[in-house]
Amino acid sequence: MAAHIYPQERRYYLEAERLGPWAVYPVVEETKQLARAAGLWNLFLPASECPDGLSNADYAPLCEIMGRSLFAPEIFNCSAPDTGNMETILRYGTDAQKARWLEPLLRGEIRSAFAMTEPDQASSDATNISCSIVRDGDDYVINGRKWYTTNATHPRCEIMIVMGKNGGDETDPYRRQSMILVPRATTGVEVIRALPVFGFYGVPDRAAEVVFDDVRVPASNMLLGEGRGFEIAQGRLGPGRIHHCMRLIGLAERILERMCRRATMREPFGRPLSEQTVTLERIAEARIMIEQCRLLTMKAACMMDSDGNKAARREIAMIKIAAPRMAQQVIDWAMQLFGGGGTNNDHFLTAAFATARLLRLADGPDEVHRNQLGRLEIERHNSTDAARTGGFADVLSLADARSQAAKGLWPRPVNFGR
Repeated sequence: MAAHIYPQERRYYLEAERLGPWAVYPVVEETKQLARAAGLWNLFLPASECPDGLSNADYAPLCEIMGRSLFAPEIFNCSAPDTGNMETILRYGTDAQKARWLEPLLRGEIRSAFAMTEPDQASSDATNISCSIVRDGDDYVINGRKWYTTNATHPRCEIMIVMGKNGGDETDPYRRQSMILVPRATTGVEVIRALPVFGFYGVPDRAAEVVFDDVRVPASNMLLGEGRGFEIAQGRLGPGRIHHCMRLIGLAERILERMCRRATMREPFGRPLSEQTVTLERIAEARIMIEQCRLLTMKAACMMDSDGNKAARREIAMIKIAAPRMAQQVIDWAMQLFGGGGTNNDHFLTAAFATARLLRLADGPDEVHRNQLGRLEIERHNSTDAARTGGFADVLSLADARSQAAKGLWPRPVNFGR
């Protein structure tokens, strides 16, 4: 990171700004070759699927290190949505699908996109998705409009995973969605525009709006089967969510380091910022918040490894809520310390803030995760026998109240009258 990533960051942002979101950035392609030659490639591959893959607990500290720079994950072929797409095809794809799409993605020869969110629907509830996937003989025909489809503007994006509605089980809203592979060059696929994130085009990702107009693909492009979209999403999004949190911890660590160094350099009113109480308090709080999130992330990673993603649902929800909020707060404090310079990107802060704020929405907004967490917590306690945990009855019966009063178990009433 020190030798090859940090020194190239300014060049990366300049290329992104000057070349725009529809171009390949030379600095990325050059640095990728160094990473691959060093064997630092496809580090995200899970041990459960690959003999030389890593567990979530093993990958976490590596992901944190890569998260210290917003363009580092792509350098190591570990960036979203490619990692999620590769894991999806690895787990649920056919041999033919793996040969055609997974192998070139693993080699870094092509890139991919994931099309799920829609501008006309409340996509936090994925049962609302209206993009249609209709069987027509040996093909499926796809019609719909998606946005925040990451990577769609990348010149090397050759394959998209599209989530849409295909009918399916009308009695179960979670069995009506499917995921299907759509080659980027298919007739009817139109990338309408690049979408900025807080004014950044192409950084931190290449968000785009995409229209699918009578797009026809072979039936063999369906992943896993009709009505299995939510099943795939759960298998895909669990690891993806925790990867985002790992990277955010690395990002917050780096921001805190820059904050501490800056505080010793600036001397308003005759005293360094590092000696002023408000600065010391914020640095201390940032240290605590980062450590809390790291420990919770590692707990979630270990539970995913030992008990599976489903068993770790509470921990994944907690860290997905906590990590973006923590990073956003740490970056905000850093901006305040840096002053006016913190509002441009000379110090990396605005791009970092955009990333943290975006991740309070991506892979499910905070509200959805809080609702899920709350329901899981209520279910957990309602399924517990109060007698075994020293609990009290919800309401004491009148007979029990009179009996306990007669035994002198309650204080006597006091007459406060004259």
